[in-house]
Amino acid sequence: MKSYLDKLGSFGAVIAAAACPICFPKLALLGAFFGLGGLAAYESQLIIAAQALVVLAAAGHVIAHRSKWLLGVALAGAIAFFAGLYVAGSEVVAYGGLAALVAASAIDLWLRLPRRPRRESVLTCPGCGHRSRETMPVDACLFFYDCKSCGAKLRPKPGDCCVFCSYGSVRCPPMQAA
Repeated sequence: MKSYLDKLGSFGAVIAAAACPICFPKLALLGAFFGLGGLAAYESQLIIAAQALVVLAAAGHVIAHRSKWLLGVALAGAIAFFAGLYVAGSEVVAYGGLAALVAASAIDLWLRLPRRPRRESVLTCPGCGHRSRETMPVDACLFFYDCKSCGAKLRPKPGDCCVFCSYGSVRCPPMQAA
């Protein structure tokens, strides 16, 4: 009977930890349930490794940054992590900084995923204002287009490669890829 109660208690701890993931003691209980309590002897080495990984992540954001605001979030997260460890002595600040760094990394990864080019664009005639939804060719540019309302022959504006880049709601697929 006692082993059943132990199993029920462990199951209850897992459910409680899953219900409140922000509560760190419950997460520690969950880690102990999965056998991670044996890592407690290496806590100082794990903290040093975490600090090295935070520095590595921040350096990676500096080297390969795509946007300034994302770089700012990553650096602010790294600074908050170290401030929580050494200045404020607050786990909440350290975990908040780590969460900001993880969020900046996840957003950066999301922005780097390849996107399929959009194939439809709405062409607007500059003469009559008629709008027409058209499917763009994937591997070529359309240089001329006849307006379906007034019959005007649309040509690309100077500096644009096709009529979709000049008069469309979406640029052509080759320009989307660039």
